Amino acid sequence: MSNFTGAMTALITPFHAGKIDETAFRNLISWQIEQDIDGIVPSGTTGEAATLRLEEHFQLISIAVAEADGRFPVIAGTGSNNTEHAIHLGLQAKKAGADAHLSVTPYYNKPTQEGLYQHYKAIAEAVDLPLILYNVPGRTAVNMLPETVARLSKISNIVGLKEACGHMQQVRDVVAAVPSPFIILSGEDAQNADIYAAGGKGCISVTSNVAPKLVSEVWDLWTADKKDEAFTAQEKLQSLNQAMFFETNPLPAKTSLALMGRCREEFRLPLTAMGKENRVKLYNVLQEYQFLS
Repeated sequence: MSNFTGAMTALITPFHAGKIDETAFRNLISWQIEQDIDGIVPSGTTGEAATLRLEEHFQLISIAVAEADGRFPVIAGTGSNNTEHAIHLGLQAKKAGADAHLSVTPYYNKPTQEGLYQHYKAIAEAVDLPLILYNVPGRTAVNMLPETVARLSKISNIVGLKEACGHMQQVRDVVAAVPSPFIILSGEDAQNADIYAAGGKGCISVTSNVAPKLVSEVWDLWTADKKDEAFTAQEKLQSLNQAMFFETNPLPAKTSLALMGRCREEFRLPLTAMGKENRVKLYNVLQEYQFLS
């Protein structure tokens, strides 16, 4: 089984004239590899998965697997608020050759904790692929509690959790509740180092779309037992972490990459271009980090 630890990128989906820009996507993946990132997540929230057609999910994952070529794991985003559809996406991810899949808690439905358990249990039983849970209450209106994660961790192919609840005590409670092979990954860029200190084994990052080497450096310092240096490196990233959420993700990340010449500034409705004031603020932050030529 692949190693799903380290600094990984929740990758944007570049578009051109309404279609996936395959050349830009391949180039982004190659750049991520060059910048020492440990894995990628295509077709997730940051990849505008909610607006991807079924065949586009498969296309993105297939391209990612081919471009990665075994150099790092590809964790396909397969989340849905419809359990049957989530299973179908998981099966498509396996067919495309993904190393694992990441499934967000069902949004809008607001299931109970038992509903969350049954949702993920059904996916795990139907899809023979390592499954990483994803808890992000700010986007889904449901919070998966530590005791539910602990129950799910007993299912053999549920291997980890991307935690973006925003509350460090809940992160610590989850770490305490699950067995040691189960992987906790940070889903909050501003908390990456804190989550590593709490027992996290890496991150799935938005910021690393723009600054893969810097995000990776925090993890590398941490694992080299250079804890103070890791926190210093994390602190240096906080202005950029904040900028990635000036507006709804992935608007700032994709806008940044467009300003850096790595993709077009094209989104799918209902997402639209950033407001002028926030775009100027973002531009200034990118200049501070010397990301603009």
